[in-house]
Parts: sequence; C-alpha cells; structure tokens
Amino acid sequence: MQTLLRGGRVIDPGTGLDAVADVLVSDGVVRAVGTGLDAPPGCTVLDVAGLVVGPGFVDLHSHVHSIAGQRLQATDGVTTALDLESGLMPIGRAYVEAAAAGRPLNYGFSASWAGARAQVLAGIEPDARVTSGFAVLGNPAWQRSSSDRELAEWLALLEGELTGGALGIGVLLGYAPHSEPAEFLAVARLAAKAGVPTYTHVRELVEVDPGTPADGSEEIAIAAAETGAAMHHCHVNSTSGHHIDRVLGALDNSRRSGSRVTVEAYPYGAGSTAIGAAFLDAERLRMKGLSASSVVMLESGERIADDGRLRQLRESDPGAPCILEFLDESDPRERAMLHQALAFPDAIVASDAMPVFWRDGSSDTALWPLPPGGSTHPRTAGTFAKTLRVMVRESGAWDWPEAFRRCAHLPARVLDEVAPGARAKGHLGVGADADIVVLDPETITDAATYFDPTRPSVGVQYLLVGGVPVVSAGELQADALPGQPLRGEPR
Repeated sequence: MQTLLRGGRVIDPGTGLDAVADVLVSDGVVRAVGTGLDAPPGCTVLDVAGLVVGPGFVDLHSHVHSIAGQRLQATDGVTTALDLESGLMPIGRAYVEAAAAGRPLNYGFSASWAGARAQVLAGIEPDARVTSGFAVLGNPAWQRSSSDRELAEWLALLEGELTGGALGIGVLLGYAPHSEPAEFLAVARLAAKAGVPTYTHVRELVEVDPGTPADGSEEIAIAAAETGAAMHHCHVNSTSGHHIDRVLGALDNSRRSGSRVTVEAYPYGAGSTAIGAAFLDAERLRMKGLSASSVVMLESGERIADDGRLRQLRESDPGAPCILEFLDESDPRERAMLHQALAFPDAIVASDAMPVFWRDGSSDTALWPLPPGGSTHPRTAGTFAKTLRVMVRESGAWDWPEAFRRCAHLPARVLDEVAPGARAKGHLGVGADADIVVLDPETITDAATYFDPTRPSVGVQYLLVGGVPVVSAGELQADALPGQPLRGEPR
C-alpha cells in the first residue's frame, strides 16, 4: 500500500524540518520526504495543501483498551496509545487479548506494580482487564507495606513481566500512599538494573498530607538520583494542583542535576479514577481543599452530596468510575496553573484516557459513530486537540514544531531504551513508521465536554497507522484495525 501526501506543511521534530513538502509512504514506512516527489504506479495521492503533516501522537498514558476508546483517540490525532502509568498483568495475556480483538492504534503496556502487589499482598489474581484493576484500587489489603519476603515476591513478578515484554514499570503509588518509601526505591533499583523506565502516579504532597511518608514530588527526584533510573512523573497537573510552582521547581532541579526525570500533563481541571481510590477518602479530599461535592459519578452523573453518600459509594462499588474536580477551569488563575504544567520545558502531552462505559455495563463496541449514552472523561476524546487549540492557536505559547515535539517526538524518546521499535516513531525521517497525522491548523479543536464526553475532536483530516488510513478526509474508517503491539525487549 502506497500513499503520497502532497503539498502539506511537513513538520518533522526529528530533523527540525518545517517546510511545504511531499511525504511518500509504502509498506508501513516513510520512504521519502521532499518536494516534487513522483507518485509510483498505483499510489494513492492525497492533496494536503494548507494542512499540517506530522508524526502521529504517542500517548504514554491511555487506559481505554478498546476499539471504541481508541477510535476516539484516533480522531484526536493519536497513533500509538500506551498504558504505562497503571499497566496490565499478566503482560502476555494483555498483548494476546488486544491482538485478538484488533486495535485501530498501536498499543502496549507496562508491568503493573499494583497488580503484582495485589497478587502477593491480597491474593488477588490479575486478569489483564482494566475494569478488574479499577475494582482492586480501593482494596486496603494491597496498599500496606510489605514484609521482606513479600517485597521479594512481587519484585520477582515485575521482573518476570519485563522479561515478557513490558514497557517498564507502572507505579500507582498515590493509591497506596502510606506504603514504605524503601519499597519504591527497590522498584527504582529494579528499573535501573533492567534499563527500563518507571511511570509513577506519585503519592500526596507534604502540603496536602503532612503525615505522608515521603513528599510525592521529592520522592521521585530522590529515587532517580539515587538509582539512576529513568523516571516518568505522570499527570503532574492533577497530583500537584495548587502547588504546581513548587513541584515543577523540584523537577527542574532534579533534571538540572542530571537525573533522568520526565513529566507529562493534560489540559483539564478534573481527573478520573475509581471511587474507591485512597485519595478520595473524605478526610483526604479536605486536605486538598476539596469536598465530597468535588466528586461526580461518571455513569450516573450524580454529584456526591456529602461524606455519608461518598462513604456509601466507596463501600458498595469501589471500582465505579468517577470524576474529581481539582481545579476550576473557569477561574483564570487556576486555568493558568494548567497551562503552566503544559508549558513546563519538555513536558509531554498525555491524556490519561479512560474507558467508555454504557449503562448496560459494556465498555466496547464495533459501532461507529458510538452509540449514545457513553460515559467517559472528555480527555479520552479531546486531550491533544484541546492542547493544540490552547497552546498553539489561542495562546501562541507553542509553534507547530514545538507542538509535535511535545505530542509525538518526546514521548517516543521515553521508550527508546526499553523498546527499540519506538525509535521509528515520533518523527518523519526516511525509514520511520508511517504513523502520520494530517490536521487543519485553523480548525483543530476538542469537542467533548463533561456532559457530552464522546464527541470526537474536529480537525484531524487524515490519520495513518502503519500507512493504513484510520481517518480519511475527516471520517473515521470503521473497518481499519491496523494497530500493532509495541513491546519491550526481554530483560
């Protein structure tokens, strides 16, 4: 299959190219980039004049795990959607089941720290399903500190997952906020030894919980410095909240000292998780300056009335998805905090995309457009388009080359050491994977809202995954399932 994208503004963050040019792809690979390229016989020629052509976005933080969710991400410009913060376990089953179901986008998973701990500390056998993982989050049995024997057991499980192709270790430390800090250091040492990154949802900041065993932002910096591990700080906007200045300062100091710390953010003032999460306890919400009414149940739309109702829901259905409002996007000062996280030097855009749930209990469908009534966080459908609208079109904080660097090039580089296949992603050099997004710079925008969260983004005209059109002339191709696994090298 050959395609010639003719006459677009081609941006390659790998080489610094920003020029009107043609891009020729065949057999899933970029074959040539230049002006006046000839179309080989049988080649499909797409006139993309006036549009921006760049490498497809690499999302390091996606929990959708479904055709439905990945289709929403495709219309947002994503070509590779990876679950690295949480991960799935067992890793072999996760890859087998994704391949059997088919995926519009490339996919991959980290080794699940929470899954390994749950197996050893609580006797809960992971089944490589995101919904099962949500249900476990509120179970206190796995959140405690480990004995020496237990620590050795779950570290061995993680090591086995790395041997099986996991893309590093996903650490949900914020869901076990009083676990022993030495255990996190042990994970970092394992990662450094194996040559893989960690992807951490950090524990609470000291300003929020003075009794925390370690400050979330300082802990990741200390672990990176002590072990030499490559450590990725997930969704710094949501875990830092009003303390973003201090946290970004600590991360900047860590990087300046030579530690390998990367950071990601998304452009929303509300997060999403399971109602049983430790940090949604009423007292912990108050520590953040929030309350039960800051929580909205995703599937029913119920805003929690009081602590009693919050307690009831946490006990009856701890895996139920919800939204937590941590910043007020209508407040200019708080909105500026979100933009500050995105503008932080080399901050990566990542969605924390959530599954789509329907009232009948399903979380996937082959139908497109999606059936009405689907519930999810709007970041699933709109993270990248909203970021481009805000940071390029509206504020001018980034130009288009910088936008592609943050959305495609930098995230792919996080994976270079663990997954050699990543080296062909995030750029448009000859030999690169033909994962390409073509967007309209004047119209690109998010359309999903908290009240209508499954509305696809606007402005992605073409999306090629391995050279196969998943979006063509602005329309999603429902028969296209070209996604391929991205695996780590056995460790």
